[in-house]
Amino acid sequence: MALATTPSSAAAQASNTVDQRTLVDRRASFSYGDNFAPVWTPLSPEFSCAANSVSLLMPYIEPYFVKSVRHFLPELEGELADTTRAYLKQELQHHVAHREFNDQIASQYRGTARLERMMRRTYGWLHTNRSAHFNLAFAASSETIAYSAARWAAERRTELFTNADPVAATLFLWHLGEEVEHKSAAFDVFKAVGVSKPRYLASMLLSMVLLMFFVAAGTTLMLWHERRLFHPVAHIRLWRWAIPFAFEVLSNMAMSTLSSHHPTDFADPSFYELWLREYDPETGTLPLWNARA
Repeated sequence: MALATTPSSAAAQASNTVDQRTLVDRRASFSYGDNFAPVWTPLSPEFSCAANSVSLLMPYIEPYFVKSVRHFLPELEGELADTTRAYLKQELQHHVAHREFNDQIASQYRGTARLERMMRRTYGWLHTNRSAHFNLAFAASSETIAYSAARWAAERRTELFTNADPVAATLFLWHLGEEVEHKSAAFDVFKAVGVSKPRYLASMLLSMVLLMFFVAAGTTLMLWHERRLFHPVAHIRLWRWAIPFAFEVLSNMAMSTLSSHHPTDFADPSFYELWLREYDPETGTLPLWNARA
């Protein structure tokens, strides 16, 4: 049953703040070849380990988001329903692309399968045992974290991705770009449904804790395999990235809890929008990232 269209309805009240940008269904494809190296940023191996750990989450957290938001799709209508369907398509594409990338990682790092089982059980448990409203709040608040990561990476893309494997770098930048593009989608559903802000805050804190735990576990595992776990430079670099990342995320998290907040209040990096325009739907490709030192 669709939400009523009277001015008193939640959908109508939210319509003034719905982000009306067009979400493009980019069916991007990536081919890594037989000699793909899991340390795909040779100038900063620690970043590869951290980014790979984030990627391991995607086949489990993205479907959780999709199910959480899709649950309320029958209650939506008009442009909000159309934008939500486009958002779901983008998230499913991320899931598929990262699953293929993760197969490359798992084949070279023993122990990732156990970590992935923990991820699958965690997000599966949340979907099964938490309320539909909590799950929606989790998806919406997690998009704030993902947007923050995209903005943090955009400011440091030259440092992080110089001399990187162009296919892997393109995968991550494509994903981050779409996180910016659909930063408001789940939030608009959250507002239309009328989930409480305290539930949003609780879910956001849980999302951040789980992200930190799984990324720390994955990064530790991969640094061990690369024999860099006890390398002082590795930890200096990780902390040098972690501190500004935490500042970016926590400040955006705090802003998102304000009653007047909408994700359109955030200033987007222009890089992603310009780069995503180069997507070729006929070939399913984007220009490969090819920054060199």
